[in-house]
Amino acid sequence: MKKTIMDLDLTGKRVIIRCDFNVPMKDGKIIDDTRIVESLDTIRYAVGQRAKIILLSHLGRIKSEEDLEKNSLTPVAIRLGDLLRIPIRFVNRTRSEKLKELIASMKEGEIILIENTRFEDLDGKKESSNDPELASYWASLGDVFINDAFGTIHRAHASNVGIASLLPNAIGFLVEKELNALSRLDHPERPYVVILGGAKVSDKIGVIQNLVEKADKIIIGGGMAFTFLKAAGYEVGGSILDTENINFCKEVLEKYPGKIILPVDVHASVNTEENSPSRIVKIGDLRANELGLDIGTDSINLFARELLGAKTVVWNGPLGMYEIPKYSVGTAQILRFLTEQNIDTILGGGDIVAASEKLGYKDKVSHASTGGGATLEYLEGKELPGLKVINDK
Repeated sequence: MKKTIMDLDLTGKRVIIRCDFNVPMKDGKIIDDTRIVESLDTIRYAVGQRAKIILLSHLGRIKSEEDLEKNSLTPVAIRLGDLLRIPIRFVNRTRSEKLKELIASMKEGEIILIENTRFEDLDGKKESSNDPELASYWASLGDVFINDAFGTIHRAHASNVGIASLLPNAIGFLVEKELNALSRLDHPERPYVVILGGAKVSDKIGVIQNLVEKADKIIIGGGMAFTFLKAAGYEVGGSILDTENINFCKEVLEKYPGKIILPVDVHASVNTEENSPSRIVKIGDLRANELGLDIGTDSINLFARELLGAKTVVWNGPLGMYEIPKYSVGTAQILRFLTEQNIDTILGGGDIVAASEKLGYKDKVSHASTGGGATLEYLEGKELPGLKVINDK
């Protein structure tokens, strides 16, 4: 069991907290502040313990000079201050003498937010490659390190693994909450059903390999279903196809007959335009130019029957193109069924959480993870570098 923030004495200490403020932005404005809100408990606790708080986070990817302006944490600093009702000092550099001076003059309970850690990726990917010099610099700014960024816990970056290897450390409340929820899947109450959606089989191969023997059923929808359907001998029209993994799908279907549940009909159209004519059609009856964009009514009913009586469900990836209302029906109906049946449901981050938020079910499931990639790697059984480096109790 890893140390948590409550295991450390923070009073008067310079406490570096690695948060996940990687929020969706449009035209310089925050679209969804969920990840900021999820960080508040840990920050408030540190304030209450009279710590001097230094916040680090990344935002987006930095590949060019143009990315610097659109991925600044300035809007995050403003929103965070509004939510905490505490002034946030924002330093628009990742390293500077001014930063050192401000930290040296900090009073207990004060908060500094440092600019996007990935600004350091513009010159040699120093953040993403866990550059030891950069990690050492950031570590020199604090006395204690808290990792509360579950969304990057599967990465070995300078701002998580690098700093943690140099300072007394622990996890924050958000990471603790995520791990407590996901650990239920290590010994799930059965029947245990996995729902997988999204576009590509390649993204989920590790999950399928790890869970196919652990789960009682695996329900597959979304774009990745068509590769399985093709492997099962169906023609899938112009639907998305992961041709490199058809043989993998065929092997899984042959080795685990009856365990993989696939759609029996789809909502299809010739393109993804919202106003284009569409129809619900049986699998195998798709025309050559038609794309399957959501599961159909019979598939919804089939999936609901398979889920009836389930005790534990983990779900990664939507069942259709939920961004378009008429292709969000499958995802919405299965979310509704799970919540009405009061089934212990864990949403595995990424698009399925975004879909649940848009469709009004995020707060009705047991747990909606803040980390898509991190949750996937946990489900694959992989070691999480950002967690491994944290001290045990």
